[in-house]
Amino acid sequence: MHAEGSTVAERIAALGYDYDAQAKERSTDCNLCGAHGHSAEVARRDRYGYSATCVVCRRCGLGYLSPRLSATGYAHFYSGVYRPLVSAYHGRRIDAESVQLEQRGYAARLAAFLLSLLPNSPRTILDVGGSTGVVAGVLAARLHAHATVLDPAPEELAVAKAAGMETFAGLAEEFDPGERSWDLVLLCQTIDHLLDVRATLTALRRMMASGGRTFVDILDVDFVLRRTGSIERAVKVDHPYYLTRPTAAAFFALSGYTIVAERLSDDGHRGFLLAPGPYTEPDWPALEASADEFLARVWALQALGAAYRGT
Repeated sequence: MHAEGSTVAERIAALGYDYDAQAKERSTDCNLCGAHGHSAEVARRDRYGYSATCVVCRRCGLGYLSPRLSATGYAHFYSGVYRPLVSAYHGRRIDAESVQLEQRGYAARLAAFLLSLLPNSPRTILDVGGSTGVVAGVLAARLHAHATVLDPAPEELAVAKAAGMETFAGLAEEFDPGERSWDLVLLCQTIDHLLDVRATLTALRRMMASGGRTFVDILDVDFVLRRTGSIERAVKVDHPYYLTRPTAAAFFALSGYTIVAERLSDDGHRGFLLAPGPYTEPDWPALEASADEFLARVWALQALGAAYRGT
């Protein structure tokens, strides 16, 4: 429960989480194109009020935090800070119990999108960053499949385990499945939280069984920018990366995927159903042009905001 009439800043401050004091690492190379030090700063503060610097690669348009929390810092963040922080921001309780209600609607919409597009009924499902297992559970029930959930939050994994699902605790970048593979791999509302998008997508490609499919959705930062008029509203310490449709498509090409179908939700989540494909180079000049357009839009909106505050 939050104190009646308390502001967002007061509720966040009450958590006592000192972001500035946490161990961080600087990201100098773009995770998509590999460009070194070729980025433009677009924000110095995130939506929670923390001092988080977001940059955008001028060569390809990928946005990312630099510096960002270390892997250990993120593990601590997700184990006990993340849900209370989001709760404080929204002014309502968001935890392992309440999140299930929100995810059921998402799961139902995802099932409706996927079921007519899958070539075969999958017997096994891997949900990476699967939280309490609601999404994997809904799909597994409809497809009569076995669900596996990977997530860094032990409290949320316990809910999935209690529901009869196989669970693995940890970050996606550290997960080693050995020789196992799954018919359907899910990365739902998680790619923005990864520490290494390219390596994770490549690893998930190997975890996808022959003839299988992968579903990935991004929070399209360009959509959020157009909707809110502020890049700071999109930046948050729990999102090391900020993708657009062009940068997502480039990641998929480099990681050996072909886009089968896609959808755009009202909240800006752009989902892609992916099949195995060739490993191909993106159109880098087109990405650079897209990056220029995005940065011009960010700076124009910032100038407009500054002019408004000055009146």
